[in-house]
Amino acid sequence: MFKSSLLTAVFKPNVTPNLLSQASLALFRAVVGIVMIHNGLDKLSNIESFAQAYVQVIGLPFPIFFSYVAAFTELIGAPLLALGLLTRPAALGLFSTMCVAMYHHILVAGFSIPYLELSAIYAVCFLFFAINGGGLFSTDALIVSWLDANALSTQAKQLMRLERSYEASSVSETISL
Repeated sequence: MFKSSLLTAVFKPNVTPNLLSQASLALFRAVVGIVMIHNGLDKLSNIESFAQAYVQVIGLPFPIFFSYVAAFTELIGAPLLALGLLTRPAALGLFSTMCVAMYHHILVAGFSIPYLELSAIYAVCFLFFAINGGGLFSTDALIVSWLDANALSTQAKQLMRLERSYEASSVSETISL
C-alpha cells in the first residue's frame, strides 16, 4: 500500500492551481525575464553588426530598424515579464523575437539542435506565458484586484476550494486503498 501511494505521489500531475504551483510560476517568470535582458543589451552594444549578421541575412527590409525593434522588445519586454506586468503582450513580443531567431538559426545551420536549442527553449517559455499570463503572484493580478476587488478574491477563493477538494479526494483515495 505504501509503495503504490508513493508511486502515485511521484507520477500524479499537479492539475489543481495551488499556492505552491503559483509561487513556482512566479519564480519561473522572474528567472526567464531576468536572464533575457542581456540579449537586448548585447544587440544595442553593436546594433550595426547585429543588423548585418542576423537581420540582413534573413532578408528583412530595414535591418537597423528591425534590430532596434528586437533589442527594445527584449529590453522592455523581459523586465515586464519578470514583474508580471502586461505579461501576455510582453511574452508575445518576446515569443515573436525568438521565432525570428529560430528562423535565422534554421537558415544558417539547418535543424542543428545545438544552434537552435536556446532560442527554442526561450520561445516555449514565452509562449507559455503568452497563453497562461503571469499567474496569481504577478503585478497583473494585483492590478486586476484593484480594478475589481471581487474578481481576484473570488478567484483566490476558488483556488483554495479546488485545493481543498483535491486534498480531500487524495485522502479518500488513500483511505479506499
